[in-house]
Amino acid sequence: MKKAIERGLLGFPLGVAIGYTITIGISMAAGGGDYLPAVPSLVAKCGSEINAVILQFILSGILGAASAAGSAIWENDRWSLLKMTFVHFLILSLAMLPIAYLAHWMPHTLWGFVIYFTIFIVIYAIIWAVLYAVWRRKIKRLNDGIMKHNQRKG
Repeated sequence: MKKAIERGLLGFPLGVAIGYTITIGISMAAGGGDYLPAVPSLVAKCGSEINAVILQFILSGILGAASAAGSAIWENDRWSLLKMTFVHFLILSLAMLPIAYLAHWMPHTLWGFVIYFTIFIVIYAIIWAVLYAVWRRKIKRLNDGIMKHNQRKG
């Protein structure tokens, strides 16, 4: 729990940095030379651009904190990979979906939610599969090294 809290505190500024990096990328792609700090519907809902930016700053930080804190799940040696994956996915879903809704990163319709959640699942699955393959390869190399070391000794 202590590790999750520490990571969460470090994750807040990381979430803000990622959020701003995304707005810069979107602005470069679709801004026509202007900086687009928040989606127009969020600006309208908040009453001003600065209020929208402040809300998005806070929400991005909370998302970063939840993501970083959730990463501590992977260090629980007593849980199965399936249980860790489910709990981690649940934590990220419970953080991401309400924040995406509040920040107007998705249309406020059932269909908008379904599309956003589907994209979230696909991205989560891709990242999970890539990380699984990377760690599997690292573990295989470690095991191969141990086997070679033991063979030289014995």
